[in-house]
Amino acid sequence: MKKLKSLGNSRRNTKLIDYKKKLSPKIKRPKSLFKIIKKKSGRNNQGKITMRHQGGGHKRFYRFIDFSRYERDGKEGIIKSIEYDPNRNCFISLVSYRYAKPTFILSPEGIKVKDKIISGNDEKVPIKIGNNLPLKYIPLNTYIHNIELKPKKGGQLIRSAGTYAEIIGKEEKSKYVSIKLMSKEVRKILGICRATIGKLSNGEANLVRLGKAGAKRWRGVRPTVRGSAMNPVDHRHGGGEGKAPIGLKSPVSPWGKKTLGKKTRKKRKFSNKFIIKDRRKKK
Repeated sequence: MKKLKSLGNSRRNTKLIDYKKKLSPKIKRPKSLFKIIKKKSGRNNQGKITMRHQGGGHKRFYRFIDFSRYERDGKEGIIKSIEYDPNRNCFISLVSYRYAKPTFILSPEGIKVKDKIISGNDEKVPIKIGNNLPLKYIPLNTYIHNIELKPKKGGQLIRSAGTYAEIIGKEEKSKYVSIKLMSKEVRKILGICRATIGKLSNGEANLVRLGKAGAKRWRGVRPTVRGSAMNPVDHRHGGGEGKAPIGLKSPVSPWGKKTLGKKTRKKRKFSNKFIIKDRRKKK
């Protein structure tokens, strides 16, 4: 982490990641791995706002990340660079192959330029940071990330900075593997689903302090106004003389739906049967 020179209150409270120490020098990358993101400002196909507080921000290119790595099974890749991605808080790595097109992958912690990685569907793949293989061949108490929930769909779990999961159980007769997530939830996943070895990079992402409102605007985040500061016509919490309580049993959204503690998960969700220990229960 780095702190800026204290020339004002905003800079004094700014705390950023020192990218010069974390990332490798820029190299030439294929244009096919990039795509410009068209800004929609939180609007749907009808032009109506479905997500508030979005708009503006810097122009960004989307990097195509290889979450599945099935097409490069058995092909050894070399890490060419470790780069910043504006679309996620972990770093990404450019991987080149001898007989295949280069790709981006999520960069695990501890991986370096010129390191070699490989993916495969059998137990011959070595247990090494950055390698991708089925869960049933990964030893117990191994840290993993980019975990599949359905075979050949690509990684869906554990994809943000500094996160990891741990394999805590296998059964000989069962085709499932027990995995402990960072939320302390324990769930079963098919052993043929694949994952990548290691923790994800940039574990300091949660320590960043932007220091000023403008830094949020650069990221496309617009101001959030309190409902109690609005008029009754604009919000259920609005109105009243001076500072007044909301006057309701519980806080609600501008459209009258309960917020702050309202459970949104379906009670009969299909994946409930795979959860061994719920993250919401202390015992």
